[in-house]
Amino acid sequence: MSKFRREPLNPTQLEQGKHPWQRCLQRHENTLLALMTLTIFLIIWELLPHLGIVKPLFTSSPSRIVKAAQWLFANGFWYDIQVSATEFIAGFTLAVAVGIPLGICLGWYRRLFAAFDPFISTLYATPRVALLPLLILWLGIGISSKIAVVFLGAVFPILINVLSGMRTIDANLLKCARSFGANDYQIFTTLAVPSSIPFIIAGMRLAVGRGLVGVVVGELVAAQAGVGHMIRRAGATFQTDKVFVGIFVLALTGYVLTELLKLLETRFERWRSP
Repeated sequence: MSKFRREPLNPTQLEQGKHPWQRCLQRHENTLLALMTLTIFLIIWELLPHLGIVKPLFTSSPSRIVKAAQWLFANGFWYDIQVSATEFIAGFTLAVAVGIPLGICLGWYRRLFAAFDPFISTLYATPRVALLPLLILWLGIGISSKIAVVFLGAVFPILINVLSGMRTIDANLLKCARSFGANDYQIFTTLAVPSSIPFIIAGMRLAVGRGLVGVVVGELVAAQAGVGHMIRRAGATFQTDKVFVGIFVLALTGYVLTELLKLLETRFERWRSP
């Protein structure tokens, strides 16, 4: 009797043998789990006030938050978003324009780094909230002081990450470049700066959260418009649903920007020195 030996299926054949809906579920498993968790959370949140377990005054509910969002967007909330977006974009752009060149210079010139390191460390360790009264005193309660707060919050993650990227060049690549007769300028432009690009993007990703915190803190303390200003007014009158609308707008903005920069960081990850 002849014996037949069955060859094991490779992963491609196993994948092709699955039903289309099984492949779809497997491909989007993480997304489906996240959506399921979010749905369960929202259902529980909606039920708790109706069952009398928590007070609606303090926790609100998803349905009330949706109604509050509709009312806010129909009554001038877009202007508050525009003000906060202007403050964030201006401060973040300024932080990128200052943090990247300064980080490259400090990472390349060691004496310059030694001269400025104490000031950078001191300012980085200082809470930006403590500087807000001075910024308001110097720049007023208008948009300028909020831009300054965003800048101070966002510039240091960018600066420190770029500096770290410049100082972690692969020694083997550096020796190889030297052995081929590369001068300092060639090493700087073809090795140091390109290898620091993943660090630049990582610093920008961290700076997004710091910048949004700066916007909210500045508007909570002293502002005439903005999302933080709306949150402060709504909180003072116990309008919890409107407070949650402002929080969700800020959270969604931070999430979208962070994910976009994360995708960009993944794109340049192969440039990072091992």
